[in-house]
Amino acid sequence: MLILNLSHPLTPDQIARVESLTGQKVERVIEVPVHFDHNAPFGPQVVELVDRAGLSPQEWQTTPILVVPPALNFIAVLLLAELHGRMGYFPPCLRLRPVEGSLPPRYEVAEVLDLQGQRDAARARRTS
Repeated sequence: MLILNLSHPLTPDQIARVESLTGQKVERVIEVPVHFDHNAPFGPQVVELVDRAGLSPQEWQTTPILVVPPALNFIAVLLLAELHGRMGYFPPCLRLRPVEGSLPPRYEVAEVLDLQGQRDAARARRTS
């Protein structure tokens, strides 16, 4: 599995937890720093951000990819739309949470969010 990380660097413990949760080996982590110009439209910046991952159209469609989205909600929602267009489905996303009482602040893997499963379940509720 490939992790596309658009957030803070992941620790070995976090990667081990991802492997435990998914039952898949993390073969590669692509770190893509996120720095946006707030005075320019975000759409083209998201396209450039995703392009920086360096994956081919075939890789986007065939590689198991887990996404760590950026914290800024506007970037994250555009990112998911861009990734869905390239991949053909919503990718699973990693949710991190702060470790309570840790100094300095640390984060642990909370869960893997199954966006496509959520979408498919919502689709079924649409006809109810």
